[in-house]
Amino acid sequence: MTEEDLVALLRNAFPEARVAVSINGGHVDIAIESAEFEGLRPVARQQKVYAPLSGLIADGTLHAVNIKAHTPGGSNQ
Repeated sequence: MTEEDLVALLRNAFPEARVAVSINGGHVDIAIESAEFEGLRPVARQQKVYAPLSGLIADGTLHAVNIKAHTPGGSNQ
């Protein structure tokens, strides 16, 4: 799984989002900015991002995923 693969997967789930992915060994850092996160608490934001990744996490392709999800010009998680 490459950074580009993950960006494409997340952009498919969040078409309007800005997405950045960094893979360093077994650690994956995801930064995603989307208006879809408006009004959501941090846990709900993470759940929305984890949803399209769930199969990759379940099969062990991804682990140690760190997510920073925020709204455009808004709050970070």
